Parts: sequence; structure tokens; C-alpha cells
Amino acid sequence: MQPLTLLSRKTYRDLLVIHELYHQQLQMWSERSHQLEDRIVSIHQPHIRPIVRGKAKARVEFGAKIAVSMTNGYAFLDRLSWDNFNESTTLIGVIEKYRERMGTYPAVVQVDQIYRTRENRSFCKQHGIWLSGPALGRKPKNGPSSEDKQDVKQDTGERNAIEGKFGEGKRKYGLGCIRARLAKTSESVITLQLLVMNLERRLRVLFCLIFAKLSRRRLALKFG
Repeated sequence: MQPLTLLSRKTYRDLLVIHELYHQQLQMWSERSHQLEDRIVSIHQPHIRPIVRGKAKARVEFGAKIAVSMTNGYAFLDRLSWDNFNESTTLIGVIEKYRERMGTYPAVVQVDQIYRTRENRSFCKQHGIWLSGPALGRKPKNGPSSEDKQDVKQDTGERNAIEGKFGEGKRKYGLGCIRARLAKTSESVITLQLLVMNLERRLRVLFCLIFAKLSRRRLALKFG
């Protein structure tokens, strides 16, 4: 029998992963279960975990899960994890990071339904932050007023910008297909892609400002 020291570093690493994978499969078979903590689904990328999303096209996704906030069209990476996590637990930390960047708490936070927990509502109320969405408790018998419906519709339309940002990242910048194999390398690629998205956003804003300034100058020359 040849000693393990003769194996290359990569082969030895794969051997350790396969050994752990075997024990995980044996445990699930013994317990007649299909779920396991830190389950390995890839020998070459053992850091990847299956994340149940419940989508029609992809019930289970594989890859990093990120929490992104957006301010004035710019995306900020607030959390990146290879394990699944509850998004609602990240809101308070995201608001605190916003305060560190901007020097003050935001006046308005637009979120999805999952973020509207009692803890998050209490925190926002304590710091004078308006959290979007209907109040907790029983709904009024007569239903929401027309003004409330209009506010909800407007808030939903504005909040959808973050969904569009994810779509832009996957469609134009490759966020939906990270080809890096190591965990740290993949995290660097994701961070750089978000940085490039923000840089291009900044360039578009500058272009619009320059174009508007030149347009006003032309009008002044023509009608002055």
C-alpha cells in the first residue's frame, strides 16, 4: 500500500472530501433522511451548499447567497455566505452599515414581506425609520383605503429596482454563472462584479450631467 504522502495536494484534498462525503451519505441512509447540515454536493467545490428557493424553474439553487442593499441606484454587498440564511436577520445590520457610510440613519427602508418582523419594526420605530409595508395585526374590515393602496403600489414599484439590479447583474455581468472554483476567488469575483456595476452607474450619471449641461449651453447660445 502506497503512503498518502505520494499523493499530490489536490488529490489528497479530493480524497478527504470524498471521505467526508461517504460518511454524510452513510448517515443519511442510516437515518432515512434527505437533509443534512453542511451537506457536500460537489467534490471539487465542497464549500457549495444546496439552497432551497422554491422557484418554478429552479427549486434548488447552488452557489453563494448574498444580501444586497441599494441606495440611489448603487448596490452594496452587505452579506455573502455559502450557507443558507434568513434574510430578515440581516436588516438591522444593513441599516447600521448605512449609518456608518452616510453618517445618519435612513428616513425610509423599502423591503420585502420577509423583512417585516416585529424585531425589525421595533428597531425602525425606535430610530425614526419608516419601514414599508402594511402594519401588523388584523386588517381593517373595510379594507385598505385608496391612499394606502396607492402608497403600497408606489412602494412596490420603487422596491422592484433591487430585483432589476439582480437581473442586470446576472444578465450583463455574469452573477448567475460564477466560473471561479475556490470560495475566496468566487467571493472576489462577486464583489468585483458589483463594483463594476456601480462604476458603470456612476459613468451613466456623469454622462447625463454633461449632456444636460451641454444642452443648456446650446440653448443659451441659440436664444440668448
